[in-house]
Amino acid sequence: MKNSIVRDGTGRSFLGPFILIASLFFLWGFAHSILDVLNKHFQDVLVISKARSGLVQATVYGGYFLMALPAGSIIRRWGYRAGIVLGLVLYGVGALMFIPGGRMMSFPFFLLCLFVIGCGLTCLETSANPYVTVLGEKRSAARRLNLAQSLNGLGWIAGPLVGGLLILGDSSDISLPYAVIGMVVLVLGLVFSRLRLPDTSEADNDGGADSGNDAAAAAANDAASAKGRAGSIWSVPTFRYGVPALFFYVAAQTGINSFFINYVTESGAGISPQTAALMLSFGGMGLFMAGRLIGSAAMDRISPRSMMLVCSAGALVCMAATIFCSGYAGIAALCLTYLFESVMFPTIFSMALTDIRGEGTKTASSFLIMSIVGGAIAPVLMGLAGENDMAAGFLIPLGCFVIVGAYSAAYRHLHRKHIA
Repeated sequence: MKNSIVRDGTGRSFLGPFILIASLFFLWGFAHSILDVLNKHFQDVLVISKARSGLVQATVYGGYFLMALPAGSIIRRWGYRAGIVLGLVLYGVGALMFIPGGRMMSFPFFLLCLFVIGCGLTCLETSANPYVTVLGEKRSAARRLNLAQSLNGLGWIAGPLVGGLLILGDSSDISLPYAVIGMVVLVLGLVFSRLRLPDTSEADNDGGADSGNDAAAAAANDAASAKGRAGSIWSVPTFRYGVPALFFYVAAQTGINSFFINYVTESGAGISPQTAALMLSFGGMGLFMAGRLIGSAAMDRISPRSMMLVCSAGALVCMAATIFCSGYAGIAALCLTYLFESVMFPTIFSMALTDIRGEGTKTASSFLIMSIVGGAIAPVLMGLAGENDMAAGFLIPLGCFVIVGAYSAAYRHLHRKHIA
């Protein structure tokens, strides 16, 4: 067990805290994926355009942009647990607001509910993502984060499944799933308020995202660590370019999720919205979760950079096929995109933090979470581009994957430039 991904260099185990924090990843996966059902539901029930329905994602991800820095300040002052508890409370309150919202059926009020949820998710992600990266040696951070994100993938499966059955089904009950999840989240908030999470020393964790175990790499990362502590986080190239890379990845992922159901129902295959939601759950999100499990295991032998290069290329090919193919061929390519994009968020996140040490990790994490605002922009643009032909809207995530691939290709050079 000495080489466990949840042990530090001294052999101390963080298995218990890792399991507790990883359980939170399910919650925001569910919250994000059920939005993709709301998009189609609001288009049909409230009779709004695709571009306006894109405000569902824009509101949630806008909360990320506005709340990320305050969340980072809270974590620096009161610790990771405070950020987690605040996030759970905001998430729970926003979810319970759907109960009166279901009676009012007001689109602006629903956007307010989603904004509160978005602020809560921001606190959760700003706390949990960096905390997972320091629950063990730095060289295994990407693998550890991918493992935790596997539970996030399970949440992504559950969201469309529950939403398709309850929201797009015969009952069309929009408040029930949010009422249940709201109660669960508030109970978890009470539990975490009484837990003691172990403090970690980021500076003691060694290794890098692309370093291996050799002594030369370890010495290089020690030098990078000293430089990261001494200067601004924005002077670190892997972080400076990692922020826009994460921005464009989230833009691609959110845009694809937002209009998956629209694409499938307009593909000419005669598929209903409810069936499309099930295809999103088990087809797209099932491959998404499988990809994270495979990626976590593969990173024991493959560097994060190499993994990202392969996945970026695969996502580009699938997205091109989605745009230019029709019927079941296009749907298959769209579903397969989820397999390749699955490891991108946690891997980019950990790669961007590789050369950051000490308290800089918390500040850098706040800016990385702010970059999730990319998810607020892509759905609106895709809705405008795909109003008459949904396939055309997928040109936007295609361009985003090009930028993600460019960061992956340049990563080794950026890392060496920092330690030089």
